[in-house]
Amino acid sequence: MKLAMIGFGQAGGKVVDKFLEYDKRTGSEIVRAAAAVNTAKADLMGLEHIDESQRVLIGQSRVKGHGVGADNELGAEIAEEDIDEVQGAIDSIPVHEVDAFLVVAGLGGGTGSGGAPVLAKHLKRIYTEPVYGLGILPGSDEGGIYTLNAARSFQTFVREVDNLMVFDNDAWRKTGESVQGGYEEINEEIVRRFGILFGAGEIQQGQEVAESVVDSSEIINTLSGGGVSTVGYAEEEVEERSSGGLLSRLRDDGDDDELDSAHTTNRITSLVRKAALGRLTLPCEIEGAERALLVLAGPPEYLNRKGIERGRKWLEEQTGSMEVRGGDYPYRGAGFVATVILLAGVTNVPRIKELQQVAIEAQDNLDEIREESDENLDELVSDDSDELESLF
Repeated sequence: MKLAMIGFGQAGGKVVDKFLEYDKRTGSEIVRAAAAVNTAKADLMGLEHIDESQRVLIGQSRVKGHGVGADNELGAEIAEEDIDEVQGAIDSIPVHEVDAFLVVAGLGGGTGSGGAPVLAKHLKRIYTEPVYGLGILPGSDEGGIYTLNAARSFQTFVREVDNLMVFDNDAWRKTGESVQGGYEEINEEIVRRFGILFGAGEIQQGQEVAESVVDSSEIINTLSGGGVSTVGYAEEEVEERSSGGLLSRLRDDGDDDELDSAHTTNRITSLVRKAALGRLTLPCEIEGAERALLVLAGPPEYLNRKGIERGRKWLEEQTGSMEVRGGDYPYRGAGFVATVILLAGVTNVPRIKELQQVAIEAQDNLDEIREESDENLDELVSDDSDELESLF
């Protein structure tokens, strides 16, 4: 799948930068074009892989390149005002060569959480290609203002995109981990999962063709219908064989190969369960997911149709959905077999309900603090102030 990726804000820019690094490292070529948009000049300068001509600084007349200070209402206003500058970068993207747009943003800050929904709305108005969002939720320990920003941004962003894929930092940060090290590891997790998902079906020169091809239309159909999506992932290291792929093994009726085939099938079904029931990018109950897509990646001799079919059937039973697609992604030199599961249209998400509740409390608390502050200021300046004349 060929994507035009736009990172909005600090977190969004870093994730898109990491996608480009992943593309170069693996040769997956899923990022057809990339851009980064920010109100903070320093954040744009810190990027390594996004071309400088595709780094857009907005809001210079209002914030002078210093960011919006976690004010996502200001972030949204600036995005609206400077949307033509963002469009200038998009104009250089060969849109006829992309399958979809992906707008990436952290939802807890100011620029990305405010600006990403504005950009998504703009792209949907102009282009016929699907516009997806990848929203990153802040950790619950990051403070009330970030939770409030995330809750407001989430409910706006999800309405403006064709589908919102979510990654919850709260489920991934390790205790005692440094902020820098934590986010680098989180970005690697994001890119690995979505890289395999979007890379499936892309055939490079000399690469094996999948038995059950997953192409861009399968992903688009799974994401169609809107709503919220989460991604599961599991992998197991394997020793890649120097010769003899899946087809040559199937032609041999030896007992060893039958045992090997059964072992391969069992490994695949086990990985599917681990991916679906393990740590999802957005933890949720998988029952009730409207649609699902299963991708098996790895050396072709460790993939088989029977395992994929069993995994797909198990997913149908667990989700209750009749729309479960599946296929394999032959990936030589990986050294592992990996399962990626995309669950679309999930609704039973405790984290989102908790986020919204905490945000409501934070909003009420902020309103109380402001009222109290106004009263305290009145008291401070009113004592004996009648005896003083105002300057004007």
